[in-house]
Amino acid sequence: MAAKKKAGAAKGAAKKGDSMINSKSRVKAAAKKCNVGSEFYGALEAHVRSVIAQAEARAGANGRKTLRPYDV
Repeated sequence: MAAKKKAGAAKGAAKKGDSMINSKSRVKAAAKKCNVGSEFYGALEAHVRSVIAQAEARAGANGRKTLRPYDV
């Protein structure tokens, strides 16, 4: 029963937008020549969320509900 509650809590966090969009391991793998500081993840997360919000605004202004590559 506890496992079901944890799974439900994870879904709730994802719905609220509280979960990370970026994977730390994938960010580290992409940064081949540099180490990644712990503060970088939060800054990258904020930037990605900002880009998504701007893309949503552009799609909405164009009367669409679907994000397209040119919205970025």
